[in-house]
Amino acid sequence: MITRTAWPSDGVFYKHPPLSCSFVSTASEAEPPAKRPYLIGVSGGSNSGKTTIATRLAELMGDEHLSLIKLDSYYVERPNEAMEVRAAANYDHPDAFDWDLMNDHLAALSAGASVQVPVYDYAIHDRSDQCETVRAAKVIVVEGILVLWEPRLRERFDLKIFVDTPPDLRIIRRLRRDVAERGRTPESILDQYLTTVRPSHELFIEPSKRYADVIVPEGGLNRPALEVLLARVRELANAS
Repeated sequence: MITRTAWPSDGVFYKHPPLSCSFVSTASEAEPPAKRPYLIGVSGGSNSGKTTIATRLAELMGDEHLSLIKLDSYYVERPNEAMEVRAAANYDHPDAFDWDLMNDHLAALSAGASVQVPVYDYAIHDRSDQCETVRAAKVIVVEGILVLWEPRLRERFDLKIFVDTPPDLRIIRRLRRDVAERGRTPESILDQYLTTVRPSHELFIEPSKRYADVIVPEGGLNRPALEVLLARVRELANAS
């Protein structure tokens, strides 16, 4: 695990902790699936409720039927950047993500392999030294703000969902989450929202809505939509 460090203000760099796992897919151990997994992409603005939908589907279906991949796990590594530089980066921009690794992992999962997914540490704005094993399943859900933006990723999805939630609700949810879970101040959250989150949403995330097959208002609060998605996923999981 990472040893927490009090970051100095002089911009010094830190040594990235050694990784305890490999990100190489265990394709050699895979059994060819009888049928290619059904891939669902769930996108939407930050704090729109997309994570609630994706996580709830995963909880209700179980690991044996559904695998969940989160885009946040694929933030690029920043081992040679000072803490203040990493903290100021735009994490809502497409350049913040390792799209090659994510596409490789989805290709491996589609072939029946297991993959080692990075575990991101929000406290240091970098990957931790840990990983999580994700195994192939009949249904694979990919969740994240830009999963409908990236062309190669978008082409993999059999069903594309965009969670559409008003900006005022999203920023209120973001304030509550980041203060409670990430120890941030309201001022820093609002500064980040105005500087990077809102512009990136308007430039990249909102335009990707046109690629969606289904638009879900209000995210996880929309129980009828969740029930419809759950019924479809159960149908797919039970198919021979």
